[in-house]
Amino acid sequence: MTRKTRIRAALVTATAVVTAATVTVGVGAAGPERSPKPAKKQIASLFDTWNAALRTGDPDEVAALYAENAVLLPTVSNEVRTDRAGIVDYFEHFLANKPVGEKVRTIVNVLDDDSAIDTGVYAFTLTDPDTGEKRVVEARYTYEYEKRDGTWKIVNHHSSAMPEQ
Repeated sequence: MTRKTRIRAALVTATAVVTAATVTVGVGAAGPERSPKPAKKQIASLFDTWNAALRTGDPDEVAALYAENAVLLPTVSNEVRTDRAGIVDYFEHFLANKPVGEKVRTIVNVLDDDSAIDTGVYAFTLTDPDTGEKRVVEARYTYEYEKRDGTWKIVNHHSSAMPEQ
């Protein structure tokens, strides 16, 4: 092997080592593969899941959408609910009105891969269990969601009737 061939072989080997090291460092710096941020549409659709749970009439099914340590500031109660039992209690009473919700306006902010806020205005058609009379209540809402063990949970839910204008 000539001196020129040895030098060329050494340069090729050195280039290969540097390239491999660069690729390895780049892969290591990227870290573990992460799921992409959720789309705003995906977060907005979590309301549909919640609204469908209301239609079941089962307060436990609705409460299951909330994290164990969730806070609920409900529309038609002055009591702040801070545990599963309190949330179930609220929905036992609220579901007696056969609520059907519809979003009027929604604004979604995706904070990161595992948290988002959906805020806006919704309208609920409520049916009086004694008279069958229907009324519509328009309210402001905020849902704060966190992904826990791969499932979106409500961690904070505030709803208040719109002030009279």
